[in-house]
Amino acid sequence: MLAVVAGLVAFLYLRPQVNTDATPEYEVSALKLADFTAIKVEFPTKAATSFDKVDGQWRMTAPYKMRADQLSVQRILSIIAAKSTDKFPATDLAKYGLDNPQLRLKLTNTAGVQEFVFGTFNPVTEAQYVAFKDAIYLLSGGYAEAARTQALELIDKNALTKDEAKQIAGFDFSRLEQWEDVRLNVDIADGKWDVNAPKAKITQNEMNEWLDFSWKQAQANKVELYTPDRHAGYPSFDVKLKNGKSVRFDKVQESPDLLLGRPDEGLMYHFNADTGFNMLNPPLNIQ
Repeated sequence: MLAVVAGLVAFLYLRPQVNTDATPEYEVSALKLADFTAIKVEFPTKAATSFDKVDGQWRMTAPYKMRADQLSVQRILSIIAAKSTDKFPATDLAKYGLDNPQLRLKLTNTAGVQEFVFGTFNPVTEAQYVAFKDAIYLLSGGYAEAARTQALELIDKNALTKDEAKQIAGFDFSRLEQWEDVRLNVDIADGKWDVNAPKAKITQNEMNEWLDFSWKQAQANKVELYTPDRHAGYPSFDVKLKNGKSVRFDKVQESPDLLLGRPDEGLMYHFNADTGFNMLNPPLNIQ
């Protein structure tokens, strides 16, 4: 009898405990990221920000027509995977500030427009009331913050498009002050670099690393709109592409930060001093 009692006590003590206090989580949506083709963020007092997906990449269509920063757009879309421990029926919208929302996020997929409406913040949890379809959820304010990002900050900070970065065939630096004497051109064909500076002692690995880190991976700290000044006479250089075309950049400023204007896109890219120096000075090891 004692053995039976002892076994029963051990079973009751060691058996998995059922957590009766577990808080349920609600998925805000079952939407799929890959299904969306357009995004629009509407504000009460300023122009909307919108994006279209073109050839698998997001492009800003308003308030500017520019390449978009893909990660920033993904952050805006991340609300479709949000979960909440609080869910309320979509009634009495004024109670949650949803009668005069702070912003509306409209996502377009094959089924139509999916709208998320952002209201006020809960004074206790500091979470935000967000309505989707027939329910209201309490979500982190980070979702609204991502959607409210200033339009200029949502522009791609890579000076070259992804396709251009894959097409790089060389650089014509001959119009830059430091390279005018040698009329510097560096070219790459079939994976091999060639340079027209007779005293240069290049190594293929160093040149490949320079191309990768200084041009393919380097991102500007910020971008701004750029209108070329015909009277300024900025020095310029070209990035040569395999298709025979080239991308021109104006060197507007070299210190303390490098400012590169791209006339065809109407953008100015700001790079820190170290990155900027490396971009315009390939490792030639001139003797």
